[in-house]
Formats: sequence, structure tokens, C-alpha cells
Amino acid sequence: MAKLIGIAFKTEKRGQMITVEQAQVTQAKGVENDIFGRPGKRQVTVISIQQWQLACNDVGKTLPWFTRRANLLVDGISFSSEDLGKQLVIGDLILEITGETDPCKKMEMAYPGLKQALLSDWRGGVTCRVITGSNIKMNDNVTLI
Repeated sequence: MAKLIGIAFKTEKRGQMITVEQAQVTQAKGVENDIFGRPGKRQVTVISIQQWQLACNDVGKTLPWFTRRANLLVDGISFSSEDLGKQLVIGDLILEITGETDPCKKMEMAYPGLKQALLSDWRGGVTCRVITGSNIKMNDNVTLI
């Protein structure tokens, strides 16, 4: 069974990622306190630990997952183009996958080669819209439907 193993948000542009053990996720604000959580196709971003580790292997460095600046980290699911439009259920939270999270220049600034390492096979994760909000916590079950 796939699990939620990381939750993070930022309160200001270019700000530090803040990791938490649980968070309220809503249709109005995305992950609580996240500056980019407003309604839209990029309301919540999710990455897979398996895909993140592949990117880290490519650059030859183990980097903290929040270097990717994603909101949620899951274990046991890898994302692909076939997941567009599917629902990602985390505990009682329901997200709709709206696209691939394209790596930006911030990834190259974080570590040389990281942007390129995230480009292939949806390693950069997915963008999501909140369908049904909920409180989530570490180790919640995750299902892709």
C-alpha cells in the first residue's frame, strides 16, 4: 500500500519549505498556509520518493525531498502521463491530477544537473487540484484511481 511520507509548504515566494506532520488541505487554499495554494491546476504538487531517488542518483547526490519544492511526498506510486485526470486519494483528501510539474531554474540553482534529472519520466511530480479537502497526516494511505 502506498503511503504519504512528506508534507511541506512555503509561506512566501522563494521562501524556505516548511515540513509538517499533518496539514489541512482545502479547495480554497490548497495545503494550509502555502502561498501558491489558490484554486487552479497547480494548487497542490506531489512527487514520488522513487522518482525523486532516480533524479538524485542521476546527479550523484542525496538531496532532501523538499529541495523539489513540492507539497506532498508519496511512497509506492510513480507518476506518468497515463495519470492525467486520475484521482489521487490521500486519507480522505481527493486530488485530481492536472499535469506534470515541470522543473524550473530553481532546481538548477538548488543543485547542478537537477533540472535535467527531473525532466524525464515525470520525475518532477504532478500538479493537482483539490476536489475534496481534508486533514492529512504522515503515513496516510495513498491510492491512485
